[in-house]
Amino acid sequence: MLLKKTCFPMLVIISFLLSGVSVFAQQSPTEKFLLQLHEKKFRWMTEKKLDSLQTILDERLVYIHSNGWMETGKEVIDDLKNGKLTMNSVKVNEATVRVFKNNTGIVNGKGVFNVVVNDKQVELSLYYTEVYIKKKNNWMLVSRHACKL
Repeated sequence: MLLKKTCFPMLVIISFLLSGVSVFAQQSPTEKFLLQLHEKKFRWMTEKKLDSLQTILDERLVYIHSNGWMETGKEVIDDLKNGKLTMNSVKVNEATVRVFKNNTGIVNGKGVFNVVVNDKQVELSLYYTEVYIKKKNNWMLVSRHACKL
């Protein structure tokens, strides 16, 4: 009898906590959109769809690679065009997004990047952060920073 009395309140508490977790796991349409956009960006990079990629790179983008190499959006596009940087594949293992005031989105992710840099093939496991700003109804990547796992 004592076991039933002590287990029931615990079950109620666990049920309450689990129901709260599912509420927090739901994504807004903006969050879903930004996660899809961030994955499209990687696809555009691997498929060399540079015209599409260029539409989301802000003119003041700071793109920091895991080796400390810092580039502008124009430099990223140029390096993808001339082969200095080739993105063979990107596998996103985890990605979350937080949206602030409906005009700023921060994506934190973890993935495996198979790239060629200066004719050297490398596979990198990275954590990365991307910051998107909504400008004139378009989401633009304004900052990206990656570090090796």
